[in-house]
Amino acid sequence: MKVLFLHGLESRPGGRKATFLKENGHEVSNPALPKKPFDIAVKIANDVINYEKPDVIVGSSRGGAVAMAANTKGCKVILIAPAWKKFGVSKNLEPGTVILHSETDDIVPFEDTQELFRNNTGLEVISCEDNHRMSSEETLQKILECVNSFATE
Repeated sequence: MKVLFLHGLESRPGGRKATFLKENGHEVSNPALPKKPFDIAVKIANDVINYEKPDVIVGSSRGGAVAMAANTKGCKVILIAPAWKKFGVSKNLEPGTVILHSETDDIVPFEDTQELFRNNTGLEVISCEDNHRMSSEETLQKILECVNSFATE
């Protein structure tokens, strides 16, 4: 599957989560997203979506906010500890969106994900026992399972 991976604010292309997906058989685009301005990061995501036409978009932390602000053109979306509130992104999500988040995240409060769940229908929230980086082996496996589940739809 073609996966667009949008990294977090302090991350860069080639990080652990994107590499893990690639190592497990997925074609992964992982563009460099600038820290500022936010709208340029969204434009880069939109350009990759338009050009590469991914099957799945995975956004981690700030990358999750970028994914939420982008025109996903019907792609399946997986958000990992999305920092949507910090970047003022709308909380409206497409049904079928999957969110993975740790209840003990000390960077992006789990309450933000609970708010998304309360205000959107058809979301799936998967709680992970991890920290904000969401890169434990168990969490990586859950991310992979989510991506793979979209391949069978």
